[in-house]
Amino acid sequence: MPSTPPASLPAFSFLDLVAVREGGTVAQAIDIALQTARHVESLGFTRYWMAEHHNMDGIASSATAVLIGHIAAGTGRIRVGAGGIMLPNHAPLVVAEAFGTLATLHPGRIDLGLGRAPGTDPATMRALRRDRTETVDDFPADVAELQRLLAPAQPGQRIKAVPGAGTEVPIWLLGSSLFSAQLAAERGLPYAFASHFAPRSLLQAVELYRSRFQPSATLAEPHVAIGVPLIAAPTDEEAQFLASSTYQRVLGILTNQRGLLKPPVEHFADRLHPQERAAIEDFLAAGVIGGPETVRAGLRELAERTRADEFIFVCDIYGPALRLRSLDIAAALR
Repeated sequence: MPSTPPASLPAFSFLDLVAVREGGTVAQAIDIALQTARHVESLGFTRYWMAEHHNMDGIASSATAVLIGHIAAGTGRIRVGAGGIMLPNHAPLVVAEAFGTLATLHPGRIDLGLGRAPGTDPATMRALRRDRTETVDDFPADVAELQRLLAPAQPGQRIKAVPGAGTEVPIWLLGSSLFSAQLAAERGLPYAFASHFAPRSLLQAVELYRSRFQPSATLAEPHVAIGVPLIAAPTDEEAQFLASSTYQRVLGILTNQRGLLKPPVEHFADRLHPQERAAIEDFLAAGVIGGPETVRAGLRELAERTRADEFIFVCDIYGPALRLRSLDIAAALR
């Protein structure tokens, strides 16, 4: 009997949290982000995204649209966008104007991924919104308003995004639950699942999205991207060592002790309480960590299980050059 051919790998993209490293500065984090974007562009990656987070010492991507403009100006081909903008924090008109401006400056290269969570703590959320009372329940209406503002202006339309109207910036819906999967399917929009930090509902959400997808003027068939934590190195042992920076970051998230990205620590996982280790493993269940053959097998298995159209890698390695090497290893496996 002939063996089953290995699953082909989907397109590769990258999500950057623009981590501020212990011993480093915000300016250095932004410079590392630009170097990374240029590198993944040279590797043929499809897109480079950044995520909106606020009031977090270790993440420098709070002014997401500003950074998108910086990265797009410093690259030439790769799509650049938000993965994502937390729409409850912003009036749709403001988002349409910002991304309409970006699309005017960089035609055909800007993506707008939208999330419905605040992306921060309650106190910071109040500081962002002031007297606005938007909730996650307003998300479908806000998405529809944003679509109208980015579409060609209609006769008699009172409120227009200038720039923005007619740019038709591609909108993605992002999520870690079934809500956005269903909304993306109903609207005929591409969908990105946040399996880089919340993988539990991955398969259920992707199946729901595909089964309920309604073709739209912008998308004829469903398109699924999934977040994939990636740590690749020449050996499994070195990859596990480098991954200890990620393990420290995840433990900080789980214990509400967020901070700067820390250097790797020898045998860090061995020092953890079994419950801590299990919680980190659950957080990173969609992750692929290891040497080239381990990574190859992990990516193929993930492709078989999810049938994703796109992997969006998250690569929290402390050393910038080692992060680029990790991406080189993955790119060589396609």
